[in-house]
Amino acid sequence: MPKQAISPSVIRRLPRYYRFLRELELIGTVRISSRELSEQMGLTASQIRQDLNCFGGFGQQGYGYNVHALRAEIGKILGVDQCRRTILIGTGHLGRALATHMDFRRCGCELIGLFDANPFVAGADLAGMTIHHMDTIDGFCHQEQPEIAILCIPAEAAPAVAKRLVSIGIRAFWNFTHCDLQLQHPDILVEQVCLDDSLLTLTYGLNPIHQQRD
Repeated sequence: MPKQAISPSVIRRLPRYYRFLRELELIGTVRISSRELSEQMGLTASQIRQDLNCFGGFGQQGYGYNVHALRAEIGKILGVDQCRRTILIGTGHLGRALATHMDFRRCGCELIGLFDANPFVAGADLAGMTIHHMDTIDGFCHQEQPEIAILCIPAEAAPAVAKRLVSIGIRAFWNFTHCDLQLQHPDILVEQVCLDDSLLTLTYGLNPIHQQRD
């Protein structure tokens, strides 16, 4: 019998579970019920049980969930123990911020290379790593075999750069370019990140024309 596909909405909630459980671990919480977890996360207890049942459940009747064990299981599902080799393209303000402040290892990744098309930037140090010129990326990827590329480059450059990276082995993109990548490769993963979209969603909620009228 074929394995049932997991809903994308369930998958997108998994990192939230992982984050909340880490916070609970840090304050010494040993176990928690689905009801207690639902109150903290703003979900229903039924939704939490349904989500976790997609992967086996993990809870015990009358006990709830062991926080450490549940976080470890969700971590395995998310692949945080895999240490995926990752490169970052574009070392402008956003790229620099990610390279300097992002805890990649906590998310199952290892940042192994930084690249930029600007010859005046190549050779400089960032976050303890040397920035390489884009001209060297093919050789680097063939040797180091990264799986993930973080794109912090201008939108107009993104399609060509992504196509080039796919041809040399990149399997997934964390895309900050404001260009929704449309790659003709069904096995290539793309996570589009647009900060403008997130902020505009917030301003939509504040817009008085959407407020319910009596």
